[in-house]
Amino acid sequence: MGKSLVTGGCGFIGRQVATELLARGREVVLYDAMIDQVHGDAAAEPPAEAKVIKGDMRDIDTLRSALQGVDEVVHLAAEVGVGQSMYEIARYVGANDLGTAVLLEAIAEDPVRRLVVASSMSVYGEGYYEDSGGRLHEKVRRKAADLKAGKWEPQGPNGETLTARPTDEDKRVDLASIYALTKFQQEQACLIFGEAYGIPTTALRLFNVFGAGQALSNPYTGVLANFASRLANGQRPTIFEDGQQKRDFVHVDDVARAFALALERDESAGHVINVGSGNSYTVVQVAQLLADAMGCAELEPEVLGKFRMGDIRNCFADISKARDLLGFAPEKRLEDSLGPFVEWVRSAPETGKKDRGDEMRRQLEERGLVS
Repeated sequence: MGKSLVTGGCGFIGRQVATELLARGREVVLYDAMIDQVHGDAAAEPPAEAKVIKGDMRDIDTLRSALQGVDEVVHLAAEVGVGQSMYEIARYVGANDLGTAVLLEAIAEDPVRRLVVASSMSVYGEGYYEDSGGRLHEKVRRKAADLKAGKWEPQGPNGETLTARPTDEDKRVDLASIYALTKFQQEQACLIFGEAYGIPTTALRLFNVFGAGQALSNPYTGVLANFASRLANGQRPTIFEDGQQKRDFVHVDDVARAFALALERDESAGHVINVGSGNSYTVVQVAQLLADAMGCAELEPEVLGKFRMGDIRNCFADISKARDLLGFAPEKRLEDSLGPFVEWVRSAPETGKKDRGDEMRRQLEERGLVS
């Protein structure tokens, strides 16, 4: 079946992608910088059958070595986190954008059969909205004055009330954070490169990924892991704004399957494709579902009524294109899949250690990025 290189392969998503590819008969090489923020306390190990190479994405010599004999590349390696990207700008641009550029130069020297890159729903900014007349709005931005006044919901250009709608890939991007900027650059660089060099390339725009194995000690990881870390320490989850913002949560097993399908389906080449569940949940709803699953429903979320720069209000996926081009259909819903996640939280080495969410908030506040 061939040999696959997975960059960022020892991370939360990378480990599951490796497991999926191995199950489909591929030989797998994992390339990862193993930075402490992500891997310092991680209990989950990559599959034993996979070869692991430690290296920075900007190290072209090590990348050249990792690419030897490789038929296809899944590019997951990236610094992740909207808030942190707003003040560690050089770190994010260096790892995500320069790292991708170095990878593409290495592939140009030793071409592969397929390339799939992980993009992000963050590139959309706000999702689609519809007004009372049925008109769709695709570039909606909230005003700073409204946010400071606690008016969280976006409005139309003339103050119209808007309703959030599923977002498809035709929506224009609207980059609201440095992280979003770097992810858009990653996906577009790979697509441009793939067309120029005749390498079929697909970009998967991932929505909020959850599942067992997320690093609970990293305050810039997914919202579900952040909530779990606080609940495990007997602390209330903290939520920005009023908690009614909507997101799409997709299980890591479904995401791994989407990457495998993108490698196999020729019709996906040249496309950006949403990978989500197709469902939306308010952030308060997610916190309550998790607290119930962890047996601590009394720890109700602390709604801060504060705004974090770079955040958007609503964005959830239209996954029609994934169904059409990948044959993808999510198999695990958030509300039905929290049991294994909770078991992971209880067994993880980070559980019971000091939660770093307050530290993250303090760093943002000191820089004026929370108001």
